[in-house]
Amino acid sequence: MKNSLNTIASFLLCVICLVLLFGMSGCANIIPNLYTKSETPHVQNLGNVEFHTHRLAQELFTGFTADRQYRYAVAGFVPVTSMQLDMTQQGPLMLLGQQLEQGLMTEAVKYGLVTQDFKASNSIIMSESYDRALSRDLSHLSQLQNIDYYITGTITPQQNGAIVNARVINVRNKDVVAAATGYFPGDLFWETEQVVMRNGQLYRTEK
Repeated sequence: MKNSLNTIASFLLCVICLVLLFGMSGCANIIPNLYTKSETPHVQNLGNVEFHTHRLAQELFTGFTADRQYRYAVAGFVPVTSMQLDMTQQGPLMLLGQQLEQGLMTEAVKYGLVTQDFKASNSIIMSESYDRALSRDLSHLSQLQNIDYYITGTITPQQNGAIVNARVINVRNKDVVAAATGYFPGDLFWETEQVVMRNGQLYRTEK
């Protein structure tokens, strides 16, 4: 009788050990999956213009050394056909040119490039309701001095976005010392619109 009890107890102990072993193995399989999911988050286009700007900057500034003797000025990006911004042309990417200017200025500073903001006024401009240090009024600004390179580019509209061609240009001889191309989806700022303005005419699109 005593031997039988010992046998049963040994059997139950083995069963318990197997259950614990399989349970720990299952947890080990679950934990890596959780970490894998957290390491690869899903990135939506909406609101991620900074991600696309960062990726463009990576290609543009690859190989650049942060030489403090050179000065960079970032200008706005313009439509490739007209080379100037037309505010009457409404669309989901109408602010892309200005945002690229601001975003690439930030990226250039992160890369250690000395970037000058030519829209910085000579003094703080005060009004009744606010104050500011940036201006487009030439009377508030100094002339560009000691600028060695321009960072600028063009925007080519596509059906559902735009192709951006960025370049770094030597001010003195107009040599292009670096260039990059990136695609910017049309829903970076707002969701896709059903009616958009192109070349002065309305077009209806389907979501």
